[in-house]
Formats: sequence, structure tokens, C-alpha cells
Amino acid sequence: MFLETYQSELILTSFVLLFILLIRFISHELVKKIGRKNGVNNARIKLIRRYITVTLFFIMLIIESFIFGAQFKDMVVLFSSVFAVMGIALFAIWSILSNVTSGIIMFFSFPYKVGDKIKIHDKDFPIEAIIEDIQAFQLHLRQNNGDLVTYPNNLILQKPVTLVEKNAIEGRRDDGIDSV
Repeated sequence: MFLETYQSELILTSFVLLFILLIRFISHELVKKIGRKNGVNNARIKLIRRYITVTLFFIMLIIESFIFGAQFKDMVVLFSSVFAVMGIALFAIWSILSNVTSGIIMFFSFPYKVGDKIKIHDKDFPIEAIIEDIQAFQLHLRQNNGDLVTYPNNLILQKPVTLVEKNAIEGRRDDGIDSV
């Protein structure tokens, strides 16, 4: 009964699912290729791929709701309500979103890699350190005295940065794992 009633919708759903999976595969391979070309470690590649998967999932949910008969006016009411709540919540956590967005930007265009020694030109708190890790929210920087500094991604894109030494950590592999 269910299969007969929704036969055309299920066929369309199959096509949408295949199309989304194809886009996901292509975009994941593209991100992997760009990441490897730019010397980005695997953890950051996986993070960007996860963002792509979640985005495609939400797009698929929207398409599926229209396939199964949702009206545009119903979707407008739903999305305006959701976006109102999200707007209030996002205003409260704008700093986190700013750091995540900066992390995505840094994946594609950040000229420094794990192991590079950099100098951040901040008038109040200048930092010269080696990049230990680049995460979704912050950089982990190791100073010469051994202190670990976590520096927000959004600030690293706002401050002038100088490369002091390329690949300052000897024996460091590209994936961020120390070789023995």
C-alpha cells in the first residue's frame, strides 16, 4: 500500500539520493585533492568534508519535503521560525561561528602549515611560535619557552603574520604525526 501510494515520490527520492551522493563524492575528492596539493593535514580535510556532508544533507531534506508535498508557504513559515530562533542563538555564539568560518577559509587559503614557525604582529601580545595544530576553532602554537598558546582562527586572519621558518619541526610528517 505505501509503495503503491508513494511510488513516484520514492522514485524521485532515489534519483535525488543518487545525485546528492554523486555531488558528495565529487566534492569530497575535490577537497582531498586541494588539501593534499596545499599540504593540509588529514584532520582538517576530514573536517571540511564533514561540513560538506552536513550541508548536502540539509539540502536533501529540503528537496525531499517538496517531493512529498510540502507547500512553499508552509516551508516559509517553518524556515522563518527556525531562522528566528537560530538568529537569536547565533547572535549569542557569533564568536564560535566566526572561528569556524575562519577555519574553513584557512583550509583553502592559509599559507602556513603545521610545523611552520610564525610571528603574529599584535601590539598587545606579539607571538612567535611554531604551529602545532590547526583546528576548527583555533591554532595551537608552541612558543620557544614551551608554552602552548591557543589562538582563535578569526584573529589569525585579522592580524599580520610573518613566516619565520618553514617546517621548523624536524621529523614532522605532513599529517601532523611525529615520525620516529
